[in-house]
Amino acid sequence: MPSPQGLPLAGLRIVELGHYIAAPFATRLLADLGAEVIKVEPPEGDPVRGWGSTVEGHAVWFSVHGRNKLSVTLDLKKEADKDRLRQLVRRADGLVENFRPGQLERYGLGPDALHAVNPRLIIARISGYGQDGPYRDKPAFGAIGEAMGGLRHLTANPGQADLPPPRCGVSISDDLAGMYAAMGLVSACWQVKGNPEARGRVIDVDLVSSVFSLMEGMLPEYGLFGWVRQPQGAAIKTAAPTNTYPCADGKWLCIAGNSDLIFRRLMAAIGRPEAAADPRFATNGLRCEHVAELDAMIADWTRTLPAAEAEAVLERAEVPCSRLYDMRDCAEDPHFRARDMVMPVEDPLLGRVLHPAAPFRFDGVAPRDMVRWTGPAAGAHNRHVFEELLKEGEG
Repeated sequence: MPSPQGLPLAGLRIVELGHYIAAPFATRLLADLGAEVIKVEPPEGDPVRGWGSTVEGHAVWFSVHGRNKLSVTLDLKKEADKDRLRQLVRRADGLVENFRPGQLERYGLGPDALHAVNPRLIIARISGYGQDGPYRDKPAFGAIGEAMGGLRHLTANPGQADLPPPRCGVSISDDLAGMYAAMGLVSACWQVKGNPEARGRVIDVDLVSSVFSLMEGMLPEYGLFGWVRQPQGAAIKTAAPTNTYPCADGKWLCIAGNSDLIFRRLMAAIGRPEAAADPRFATNGLRCEHVAELDAMIADWTRTLPAAEAEAVLERAEVPCSRLYDMRDCAEDPHFRARDMVMPVEDPLLGRVLHPAAPFRFDGVAPRDMVRWTGPAAGAHNRHVFEELLKEGEG
């Protein structure tokens, strides 16, 4: 397989017992960073291989979701395949799993059993509610993490109490938990590194806590004052004008004009310089008090222009702004292309496909070099791993 030259996790070996989203997302990040990730799938493959659009039966999403990973298939209900997993664990630095709590133990592969094979193994466990607590055994998917972690309450639009608050459009709680699991695993590997006496650790990450960690100052505000932050829609309660405004072509323009200097530039750009001199708008605090009037003023201007034209006007005035991009906008944007944030990649299963770049840059490594191969077919690396890596073919 292509070597992860110049990447910081080259030489780190991770076993993934992941399905659906959270654990595979964690290991995708680790693999993008150069780790050797061995994804262990059931014989029928990760269920996510059946999600979304397909090309000749191959899921398009999995091209990204499984990239840079070695795929092997094992049936963990069979003792011979459990033995193979133990052999992998013996040679690994870490393992990431996202079974429901207790499932790994029911396989006879809980942390005690794995540490008996490899005492230095770092085990990252991702679940809905965590490995303990009264809710540990309840089933959960990403939407539940959003709901219970406090995020879904905030995505409502004020004045639309008859409509359910929308999800953000992606599996944000799974992705967050995956990021935290990857961070925790690398941190624990650093602690073990270079210390021959160090022992492995177990990392407990859950969807609810991952979302809850993003709630900024809301918990101390509640504890001190009894405040419960309510949905703000597209605005920000503590800054003005910062909102999303309708344009003549039915698109939306996000504008952040909340510093005093930028506010003056914004008012000049929309033909309302007198508003910048109005004492009611002299400071951010005062603008927050009169935000409805300001938002109406800005919206009256944005409605007269298509979003791209309004954006161009404000960019010339150095006012932070952006159209609300859809995927076509992202894929075709010159900045995305120039920074290789959108990359054409040859996928043996799909043909030429677009991949998002890894979200980190390292000097000396081109973004394209971080995508070493695309998501493989289930079990594509059985022979390489079981016969070469484990040297099962030797008498």
